[in-house]
Amino acid sequence: MFGNGALQLTNLDDFITPSQECIKPVQVEKKNTSTGSKIKIQKEGYFEVDDQGVSSKLEKVDITLADCLACSGCITSAEGVLISEQSQQELLKVFEENQTLKANGNIEQAKWIVVSLSVQPVLSLAAHFQLSPDECFSKLTGYLQKLGADAVVDMTVAEDFALLEAQREFVQRYRLNAQKQNVLPMLASSCPGWVCYAEKTHGNFILPYISTTKSPQQIMGSIIKQWVGKTLGTPQHRPIYHVTVMPCYDKKLEASRKEFFDAQTESRDVDCVITAIELQQMLQGEGLSLVDAPEGRLTQPWIPEDGQGGAGDGEVRLRRHVGSGSGGYADHIFKYATKELFGEDVSLPLEYKQLRNPDFKEATLEKDGKVLLKFAIVNGFR
Repeated sequence: MFGNGALQLTNLDDFITPSQECIKPVQVEKKNTSTGSKIKIQKEGYFEVDDQGVSSKLEKVDITLADCLACSGCITSAEGVLISEQSQQELLKVFEENQTLKANGNIEQAKWIVVSLSVQPVLSLAAHFQLSPDECFSKLTGYLQKLGADAVVDMTVAEDFALLEAQREFVQRYRLNAQKQNVLPMLASSCPGWVCYAEKTHGNFILPYISTTKSPQQIMGSIIKQWVGKTLGTPQHRPIYHVTVMPCYDKKLEASRKEFFDAQTESRDVDCVITAIELQQMLQGEGLSLVDAPEGRLTQPWIPEDGQGGAGDGEVRLRRHVGSGSGGYADHIFKYATKELFGEDVSLPLEYKQLRNPDFKEATLEKDGKVLLKFAIVNGFR
């Protein structure tokens, strides 16, 4: 959250209030009884009363991702159908269909599969398999290429574009705000779950303040489908099937949004989203460990080859931006805005002051006792 002057956040908690209780709070085992059983709700919890009048306390059920995504309180049934297309089963099906087409000599009908890797799931898998980040990046690239990926690319380039665009957007908003247009603070969040929550809970009260910059995932979708697909072209003019490896299941919902559907190509910017957990499940399904996977090389179509342009292959090197683990928006926008608006230079990373708790901290630019900028990093869904 970025703005100028006073900044106040209230009601910072991630607890579900009584009116928001999950629709699936307990699990009831089916039993054959003459009259059926009843459920009584008491202060101590939920109790099942059988036909003999004996009551027993019900245990709380574990809510899985499938339960949450299927809940009508969060997403619509139409969104649920779209999310079902975002799974490792769907990805493996596409790989298998491609292999069949190629084996039968119909390579021009096969999809050109591009997989974009983000940093966070690579780090998660590296920790799980006790690999260095660069080793994990290389082996994950090799594993995906072995499955049938035609190109594996690094999503950091899209994160670069997201930071640059967010920097410009904030400066533009700041100047408009000085003209009494009330466009600050700017909320920069790449979390589609939070955006969905804001849309369905707060509506126009909060939406005008959310940054209009696309997330790195969707910027990558535009790069792959629009620039690589239409400008550079693909072998045999094959249609692109774009997969992203992301840290969060909510990215599936983001990829399914109608705003990111191209009517001309009749496809989405991102066709399938896979998480680190799903990649691990894919490996387990084959009885493999990422440690034993072959090493691979990234495809980097934005790096000129022999100075003539085109798709270049590069050594796998993992890199990240300065700042928080969620993209570094606050640090980079603060530094850019400080220079652009006030001619001041600041070094990164910024020094933050913790406020109410470790999940709420802020950075302030002051000059001659006057607060010029005040940025905050707020972690937590609400």
